[in-house]
Amino acid sequence: MPNRLAILPRVVGVKQTLKAVQSGEAEVVYLAQDADEHVTGPIRTECVRKGIDIIEVETMTELGRACSIEVGAAVAGIMKSKDI
Repeated sequence: MPNRLAILPRVVGVKQTLKAVQSGEAEVVYLAQDADEHVTGPIRTECVRKGIDIIEVETMTELGRACSIEVGAAVAGIMKSKDI
């Protein structure tokens, strides 16, 4: 699991990540393979539609740890750089 999730601007969770994907602010999205498809499916569909890379992570626990949170996460995303 890349350390990028711990150090770069990110969103964690279904609602926040879907909002970032829809607004074009997400650079890459991480999906936990053990999360329910009805949870991750809409985000996967939107990522494909928007051309955003998806990285599969084995477990929600692993994704949560990578995000430096104490609970599992089904979805997380790295935000695009806002360099001016």
